[in-house]
Amino acid sequence: QVQLVESGGGLVQAGGSLRLSCAASGSTFSIYHMGWFRQAPGKEREFVATIQWSGDGTTYYTYYADSVKGRFTISSDNAKITVYLQMNSLKPEDTAVYYCAAARRGSVWNSKDYGYWGQGTQVTVSS
Repeated sequence: QVQLVESGGGLVQAGGSLRLSCAASGSTFSIYHMGWFRQAPGKEREFVATIQWSGDGTTYYTYYADSVKGRFTISSDNAKITVYLQMNSLKPEDTAVYYCAAARRGSVWNSKDYGYWGQGTQVTVSS
């Protein structure tokens, strides 16, 4: 089992920055990829970014939704303990609850392939 706890959400003006953190505990060695989804009111949950480790854990790859490319950066410590999402140039349309998620296998893009989820953290961007 893997437990995920997010932190770092809040209220920011458009153009500002926030950094989200996701702390993992439990069987972190089994994590294949770990990232962020978000859900705005009345909308479906959508992929934001994820980081995927190679089999031996020495290399990683990052994936981003088109809507956040160039503005958000996902990173992690080498121990797969904490994943960060640095969000710059925030826009009102980035307002959502952001969820950290982890998976042992499957597609990085599909939320159904992520078996572990955090409780979510609210990000609100005012115009």
